[in-house]
Amino acid sequence: MKHILLLTVSLLCLYLPARANKTYILVQTDHTQLVLTTDDAGNLRTRYYGSRIDAPWTFLNDDKLFTGPNGSGPMTIPTTGGVFIGTPALHVRYADGSHNTELYYTGHTSEYRAGVFTTKVMLRDPVTALAVVLIYEAYEKEDVIVAHTEIINGGKKPVELLDYASSALHFNADKYLLTHTWGGWATEMQVERELLGHDTKVIESRRGVQATQGNNPSFMLSLNTAEFSETAGEVIAGALAWSGNFRLSFEHDNAGKLNVIAGINPHAATYSLAPGKTFITPDMVWTYSNNGAGQASRNLHRWARNWGVYGGGQVHPTLLNSWEGAYFSFTTETLLRMIDDAAGMGLEMFVLDDGWFAKDYPRNGDDAGLGDWEVNTAKLPEGIDYVASYAHDKGLKFGIWIEPEMVNPASNLAHRHPEWVVKSPGRDIYQERNQWVLDLSNPAVQDFVYGIFDGVMQLSKNIDYVKWDCNRVIESFGSTYLGKEQDRFYVEYCQGLYNVMRRIREKYPRVLIQCCSSGGGRVDYGALRYFDEIWTSDNTDGDCRAYIQYATNLIYPPFIMGAHVSAVPNHQSGNVTPLKFRFDMACAGRLGLELQPKHFSEHERALAERCIASYYQYRDLVFTGDLYRLSSPYDSDYYALMYVSQDKSRAVVYTYCMRYQHRAGSQHSFRLDGLDPKRNYTVKELNVNRSCWWGDGDVFSGEFLQSGAFNPDLPQKYSSAVFYLEAQ
Repeated sequence: MKHILLLTVSLLCLYLPARANKTYILVQTDHTQLVLTTDDAGNLRTRYYGSRIDAPWTFLNDDKLFTGPNGSGPMTIPTTGGVFIGTPALHVRYADGSHNTELYYTGHTSEYRAGVFTTKVMLRDPVTALAVVLIYEAYEKEDVIVAHTEIINGGKKPVELLDYASSALHFNADKYLLTHTWGGWATEMQVERELLGHDTKVIESRRGVQATQGNNPSFMLSLNTAEFSETAGEVIAGALAWSGNFRLSFEHDNAGKLNVIAGINPHAATYSLAPGKTFITPDMVWTYSNNGAGQASRNLHRWARNWGVYGGGQVHPTLLNSWEGAYFSFTTETLLRMIDDAAGMGLEMFVLDDGWFAKDYPRNGDDAGLGDWEVNTAKLPEGIDYVASYAHDKGLKFGIWIEPEMVNPASNLAHRHPEWVVKSPGRDIYQERNQWVLDLSNPAVQDFVYGIFDGVMQLSKNIDYVKWDCNRVIESFGSTYLGKEQDRFYVEYCQGLYNVMRRIREKYPRVLIQCCSSGGGRVDYGALRYFDEIWTSDNTDGDCRAYIQYATNLIYPPFIMGAHVSAVPNHQSGNVTPLKFRFDMACAGRLGLELQPKHFSEHERALAERCIASYYQYRDLVFTGDLYRLSSPYDSDYYALMYVSQDKSRAVVYTYCMRYQHRAGSQHSFRLDGLDPKRNYTVKELNVNRSCWWGDGDVFSGEFLQSGAFNPDLPQKYSSAVFYLEAQ
C-alpha cells in the first residue's frame, strides 16, 4: 500500500493547483531522498539529497532559489548553453557548429518493482530537438540510488557528444572533505583525503584498460567537516560503473556550492550520434549516510550483494593458485602434487595460472604464446582434463587462467590477424609485458575473445573457475575497424568487453570468473556486473594488503577481494612477515594461497591447516556480513575491522599491529560498534594456544564490548589476532 501511495503522490504532484507551472520529483529509499524541482521556465533543479524529510514539496515555495554567480543555479543536468558557464554534464556540437543546449522538463514517470523505484525524467531542447532522459533507480532497503542518462538525437542531422556524463549532483555545505584513492601496479587503492578548495578538482583515468590501477572511479564526500569519521556526520559516496576511461569532477564555486559530475572521460572520445539514435551512459551509484563513512560503505556493500555484483553473496571456495608457487616452470607432476597439498590442507579449489598453452610459440615466459589458446602438450601431455579431473577426484574444484584481450607478437594470431591489434597507422606498436592489445571495438575480435573462453571451457567438463587477466594499458590507440571514427574507440572497446561478458554469462551462468587485471586494474561496478570477484593486487605482502584492502572496502564489498597468503620474502616487496599475520590478513577477504606448499615446514603446515579450518567457521560473515572499520592503518598504528551477521548474532574481529609499540603500552582499545548492546557474546581468539586478550573465552555484553574495553595486547609490528564472537 505504501508503494502505491508514493507512486500516486509522485504523479499527482504534476497537477498541484497552486503551482501549475512547477513540479517536484521524488527519488527516495527507506532512509534517503533526492528532490528535484522545476522552476517557472521549466529548468530542472536539484534541490536536496539527504535523509528523508516531510513535505518535500515545500521547496516549490522557495522564490529565492540560489542562482549563483553565473545565473545557472543547481542544474540537475548542467549543459553547455544558455546562462550556464561552469563544468557541463552535457556538451553537444551540432551540425551547424553551434554548442548551445538548453533542456526543459517535459514530464516524468515512476514505476515500482521488487524493491526498486525507477523514475524517468524527460527533458528536451526545443531548438535542436535533442532529448534527454534522466533515469534514477532507487533501491529501497539498501539506500542506494543508481543514475544514468539517455541522450536521444531527435534532429535530422548527426550531432557530436563532447561531454556526456552519467550523473551530476549539487551540494551546499560549509566544507567538503574528499576521500579518494590513487596508486599504481602493486600499490593500488591508496587513500588520499583533501579538503576541497575553490575551483575544480578532477579525478580521471586515460589508461583505456586497467582503468582503475591508478585512480578509482569512486569517492566519499564528508560534508561540513574537515575530519573523516566512520560513525558521525553526513557522507556522500559515489562510484561510476565503468571499466574504461572516466572522469569525476568536483567544481567548488566562489559561493561555496559544489557540483559533482561523473561519467566517461571525454578525452579523445567525441561521440557522433546519428539522427534517431540514443546513447546510454554508464550507471553512477550514489548513497548517503548521516552516520559517517561506515554506514555509507555498508549501504554500498548491501547493494552490491543484492544487485551490483554477479553472484553477490555467494560464498566462494578457498584455493591454491599455481602462479607464485610454480610460475611458468611446471609439469603435470608439479600440478598434481600441488593439488595433493591443497586437498591435504583443507582447501577447496586449485587454479592453474599462466603457462599452460601455445605450441608453435610455447608459453614458457611472458614473451610468447598469447593468442594461441591450445594446450602445450610438450608441458602437459595428458591435457587439461587430466589435471582438472584429478583435482575433482581429490574433492577440489578446478580453475584456469586466460588473458584473452591480449596477443604476443610471437604468436600465430599476431601473424594471421595483424588488423586486430590496437595500433595507430604508420606508427610503432608499443609493447608492454611483451604484448599488444586486441581491438575489442571490432565485432570480429569480440567473437574471437568469446571463442577463447568458450573453447577453454570445452577443454574439460571439470572447469569451475576462470581467472581473466589483463596485463597492460592502451598506448598510441587506433582501430583498423573504426576507420575515421577513431574518437569512438575508447568507449566502444569497453562496450565490446561488456558485450563479450554478456554472451559468456548467458552460456556459463554458474562459472566463477575472477576479474584479474594485473591486480586491481578493473575494480569497478561495471566489471562486477559480470565477474564474481577481483584480484585485489598482484602485491600479496600482508603489510601492503592492509592499506589496499582497507581502501578497497570503502566502496566495494569484502567478498569480492581475492586475498592470498604467499611466501616470504614476498615476491613483490621483499618484505618478511609472520605466517599468522599473512593468514589473518588474507582471511579478511576470499582466502587463497599463492605459494608452493611443499616448502612449508611442519610447524607452518600445521598453522596453515588450523587457519584454513577456522576460516570456515566464520567465512559466511565475510560474504554476507556488515563491515565495521574499527581502526585505519592510514591513521593509526593499528588496523582493525569486524564483520557482523545481519541479525547481530555472530561476528568476527580482526586486529593487526602495523607499527612497533614501545614500552609505554601495547594494549589498544577498540569499540566493537556493530554488536547489539543488549545481547551477550562469547569471545574466542582463533588459531592460538594462548590468547592476547585477558577476556578470551568469557561472555560479555555487547554494551561492554562497544565501550572500548576490548583491548587485545599486540606488542610488536605484525602481531595480529582474529576473534570469533557468538551471541548466547
